[in-house]
Amino acid sequence: MDDDTAVVTGATRGIGSAVARTFADAGANVVVCARDADDVDETVASITDAGGSATGIRADVRDEFDVERLMETAARFGGSIDYVVANAGVYHGEPGETPLPDESYTAFDDHFRTNARGVFATVREALPYLTDDARVLVTTGSVARDPGPGLGSYAVSKAGAEAVVRGFAADLDVPVGCVDPGVVATELSGPSGRDPADVAPMFAWAATEAPAEDLDGDVLGLQAWRQATR
Repeated sequence: MDDDTAVVTGATRGIGSAVARTFADAGANVVVCARDADDVDETVASITDAGGSATGIRADVRDEFDVERLMETAARFGGSIDYVVANAGVYHGEPGETPLPDESYTAFDDHFRTNARGVFATVREALPYLTDDARVLVTTGSVARDPGPGLGSYAVSKAGAEAVVRGFAADLDVPVGCVDPGVVATELSGPSGRDPADVAPMFAWAATEAPAEDLDGDVLGLQAWRQATR
């Protein structure tokens, strides 16, 4: 990843933070965003203090103008964009305790605006700056394909995000695909699961080594990563 440029949304905590640090450790110029400016500054400082190359801006993926500024910032920072990791997401409520019949319209709308439309905005606004061999990764989970009870419109929105990925994959020359790291312990999903730092290398593999035809329009899971890297 030496001197490549990577944009990571939702990069100040959980999976996004771990991915940003892993990419920077691999030599990438990392551009991070999140909705809290102080968190962005802290993340950038921690990466640069460790010897990495990073910059960032406060950006909300629900706002396409914020995302446009993010991609312009990335292009100025690195010249072009080699990797996009659309990771920003929200879950309103406690995981497993938000059944769809009880979901508020407000929660439904914001899940979709962040988790599905936010992916659309992230990919769309990156397009003018992507290199010919760029890759776009979208964080997903099994709830998008096999939701359990109580996951409500969060699961529906993740299914929407995967549909956005398939649409872009059909229309673009660069690979656009999903990465499913399994259950990861984050503020969004809860304390159970793998450490984000343990699955971040999976994203680096998907960005650089996984066969493009396996990624494009599809979902790369833990099994594929482990088989390829064991």
